[in-house]
Amino acid sequence: MNETTNVLRLRQPDEFDDPLTDVLRSGARKLLAQAIEIEAETFLAEMRDLKLGDGRDRIVRHGHGPERSIQTGIGPVPVSRVKIRDRGADGEADRVRFASSILPKWARRTRSLDALLPVLYLRGVSTGDFQEALSALVGKDAPNLSPSVITRLTAEWNADYERWQKRDLSARRYVYVWADGVYLQARMEDQAECMLVLIGATPEGRKELVGFQTGVRESAQSWRELLVDVKRRGLKIAPDIAVGDGALGFWKALDEVFPGTRHQRCWVHKTANVLNKVPLSVQANMKTDLREIYGAPTRSAAEMAIDVFAEKYGAKYNKAVDCLTKDRETLLAFYDFPAEHWDHLRTGQNQLPKLLAGAKFQDGIEVIEMKPQSAA
Repeated sequence: MNETTNVLRLRQPDEFDDPLTDVLRSGARKLLAQAIEIEAETFLAEMRDLKLGDGRDRIVRHGHGPERSIQTGIGPVPVSRVKIRDRGADGEADRVRFASSILPKWARRTRSLDALLPVLYLRGVSTGDFQEALSALVGKDAPNLSPSVITRLTAEWNADYERWQKRDLSARRYVYVWADGVYLQARMEDQAECMLVLIGATPEGRKELVGFQTGVRESAQSWRELLVDVKRRGLKIAPDIAVGDGALGFWKALDEVFPGTRHQRCWVHKTANVLNKVPLSVQANMKTDLREIYGAPTRSAAEMAIDVFAEKYGAKYNKAVDCLTKDRETLLAFYDFPAEHWDHLRTGQNQLPKLLAGAKFQDGIEVIEMKPQSAA
């Protein structure tokens, strides 16, 4: 496997935040850290016969180096290099040094990492295909990642995945959820594999990976299986609102499993879909006009901006206008939620407790019902 045979398609965030990327980056950091730790442990085991005069180990761990970011296809992933100390060297020439094959000392971008980290987190964990993924990262002849080390990593990650897939969700509450399909294609197969991913926001404002599985992105049945599984494991309270694009079979499945959850159509996908229906020469201006809609301060202003958009482009680009206006209600659902969350329904800690308590929001502002006061 090399850099040209792994393709990961993630939506481009543009000026929007992307909850899926946030969670992928967090998972990638954890998996990469595990590999780095085991690589160091393996090196220390090989050096265990080297002793000081008093019988203590000569080669020992010595903390971690400064955290630094490695740039990847899903943004910067912070990692730390394991430091190993030689306590008994007779000068620099005799000093035993540890050089990580996963994280070279001055590395800022590792080989194949753009495709590898998401593959590890979404594809490798669910299929056990770690050896191929790790080989792409460190090369087939990496000295510190023997078959036994890869086997250990695979066993640990598979065990973590099994525990995670069976975890009890009865104590969990997700106010918002995002649904997306991530296509992963290895060895240039004709049929790309799709991972169905569900991200949730807790009342504390923390984003979590709720569930994922292989399936068909447009298939309601695939999404139904995922939603039924998380509900079976205890997720009884329906999310307040779900965010996704229009092509997903997710919406039909959501109405069956969590019928009380509102729909919010994703503006990232909608913007791309609308622009795809017009010539390139028109796209820059049209994108600015779309931004005027979702950036409007109130629902009524957004509604007016949609009408202006339709009047401006309807005569020549009616397909683009139809693509936008048919989803008017689900595109503007976010106005009934706190303004702090509007950009991408990004969760914050200030307003989520109010939502849970039943507070109502209009144009992002909490609606306060004034109780009538009796005359003195």
